[in-house]
Amino acid sequence: MRRFLPYGRQDVGGEEIRRVRDVLESDWLTQGPRVPEFETALATACGAAHAVAAANGTLALWLAYRAVDLGPGDRFIVPATTFVATANAGVMCGAEPVFVDIDPDTLTLDVARTEAALLADPRIKAIVPVHLGGRTADLPALKRLADRHGAVLIEDACHAIGTRWQDEGGAWHRVGDGSHGALTCFSFHPVKSITTGEGGAVTTNDPELAARLARLRTHGITREPERLERQDGPWYYEMHELGLNARMTDMQAAIGLVQLRKLERLKRRRLELVQRYDRALARVPGLRTQARPEPDDTCWHLMIVRTEARDGLHAALAGAGIGTQVHYYPVHLQPWYRRRFGTGPGQCPVAEAYYRQALSLPLFPTMTEAEQSRVIKAVRRHLAPGPRTVVPALAGADGDRGPA
Repeated sequence: MRRFLPYGRQDVGGEEIRRVRDVLESDWLTQGPRVPEFETALATACGAAHAVAAANGTLALWLAYRAVDLGPGDRFIVPATTFVATANAGVMCGAEPVFVDIDPDTLTLDVARTEAALLADPRIKAIVPVHLGGRTADLPALKRLADRHGAVLIEDACHAIGTRWQDEGGAWHRVGDGSHGALTCFSFHPVKSITTGEGGAVTTNDPELAARLARLRTHGITREPERLERQDGPWYYEMHELGLNARMTDMQAAIGLVQLRKLERLKRRRLELVQRYDRALARVPGLRTQARPEPDDTCWHLMIVRTEARDGLHAALAGAGIGTQVHYYPVHLQPWYRRRFGTGPGQCPVAEAYYRQALSLPLFPTMTEAEQSRVIKAVRRHLAPGPRTVVPALAGADGDRGPA
């Protein structure tokens, strides 16, 4: 029987194992030197002035919301299509989410509907676009809206580490460089483009925000002499606001340092796989893919396809030993949100229609050409039965091997 093919898989090897072993044999398992080293490397990779590491992506979002004082009486815009954490983290700060529909092609926050929400509600304090699957939302347009309405732009880039994108003037930007969002949040869960096991981070160009993020992730505690109200000795610290333990460990950071060095190679491989999927599936009846930017330098986290025959395709692939996933059931339809905020069907029709069609196919850097061909053939067999056609070769591929 063929081995089960998951929809995502981490690429972790001997170097990560050696780095973790080094930490385990050192004096510091947490609050040691590896976390600041990882933060420096991440800030450099993103082109940001500061990076603050966290235990996971959800806590990175919570830290970002708290850092801009999102709280009771405030509202914040999130797309209906996202993982629940984007909304949950703000609700845990006491704020209320405003769910806005998505663009039917890019699957990211719809700019016109975002503007309508801002015009209708002066209490909106933050706009939180989600770069779904690695594809950036329309950041220039959303930044203009945020500035016009006095809102802060916080990017949920948990899918988008490594993505570069081009603005209307032709200038290139890196996700997390702070050119548009005041804060950018990342996740390093194992299915993401790089991993630290669990883990997250926030990048920013604002030194005050960075300092506050660092305090909030350590119980709101500071040891900075200039901030202390008294001086009792080198052991002394003060808690200046309510935070929690959101720290990343040195073991996680050690993995992350190796993963960051692999990022460009992993991104190139993901892009090659997505482009091959696109070529191979272009003529499958009734099948759509997420819109690609041109030129495309996206670090694709997901290979999303859409078909009215989604449920049957999912079952057929499962029967062939191929794992898939759906990203995502609209958050405003989740039972807790319906009960708490009165949201419900019909509120975001594009996101709701997308959910009924969406399926994420396997995509990970160690995926071989033979494994991808297996997925492509299974999709075609279910949606376009008929004479066999040749699956196009992967650009630069060498037989049945994955990336070097």
